[in-house]
Amino acid sequence: MTEGEVKPVFAWPVRVYWEDTDAGGVVYHSNYLRFLERARSEWLRAAGIGQQQLQHEAGIVFVVHRMDLRFRRPARLDDLLTATVAPVDVRGARFSVAQRLLREPDRELLVEAEVHIACLDAASFRPRPIPDDILQEIATR
Repeated sequence: MTEGEVKPVFAWPVRVYWEDTDAGGVVYHSNYLRFLERARSEWLRAAGIGQQQLQHEAGIVFVVHRMDLRFRRPARLDDLLTATVAPVDVRGARFSVAQRLLREPDRELLVEAEVHIACLDAASFRPRPIPDDILQEIATR
C-alpha cells in the first residue's frame, strides 16, 4: 500500500436481538465482543480461510491475544449494526485488525476495537508463524 491509501474494509451486518440486551433493551457489554468475533470470522471466511480448515489442514489456530475497546454509544434492541474489519499490522506469528461497530442507517460509531491475534500450533498452543500464503491473504484483505 502506498502512503495515504485506505486499506480495504470488510463489513458484516448484525441485528440486535432480545438475547443480546439487558432488561433496559441495551446491548450487554460482553455481547459486543460476539459481534466483533463474528465479523472477524466472516472476514477470514471471505478470504477463503476457514478456521476449522486451518486447524485440521495447517495445524494452526488463531487466538485473540489482546483487545483494546472503546465504547462510545450503546446499541439497542432491533438496531441494525455493521461490524467492520480492516488489517492494521500483519507479520510473522501475529496480526492485528481495527474494528468498528456502526449503527445503521446513519453509520453512527458505537464501538472501536483494536484486536491483536496470535497464530498458535493447534497441538501445543505455542506461537507459530502464519503460513506465507495465509499471511499474504490477510495482509491484502
